[in-house]
Amino acid sequence: QVQLQESGPGLVKPSQTLSLTCTVSGGSITTNYYYWSWIRQPPGKGLEWIGYITYSGSTYYSPSLKSRTSISRDTSKNHFTLQLSSVTPEDTAVYYCASNWAGAFGSWGQGTQVTVSS
Repeated sequence: QVQLQESGPGLVKPSQTLSLTCTVSGGSITTNYYYWSWIRQPPGKGLEWIGYITYSGSTYYSPSLKSRTSISRDTSKNHFTLQLSSVTPEDTAVYYCASNWAGAFGSWGQGTQVTVSS
């Protein structure tokens, strides 16, 4: 059973870059056909998919966030990282990482609250 755990600062100042890491255990992020996603949920709103990185290292981002988003990975540490630049208070949300296989979400992290405030 794959397990995921998000980590990173809970408070980010406006205009700065938000950086979160998702550490995966119980499986490798290079396992064929697995995709590794970032999703967020702003307060009082629904889930918003941010982007993913594939088992081979390819990335794809939500068009609405693409200009500010970068997802990378460190295979030696079996983790992948989200960077979201030029944040505003509208980026305040609970951020989740999750696994995807065959088009379906599988395991999720517990989520981490990120607040953008000066």
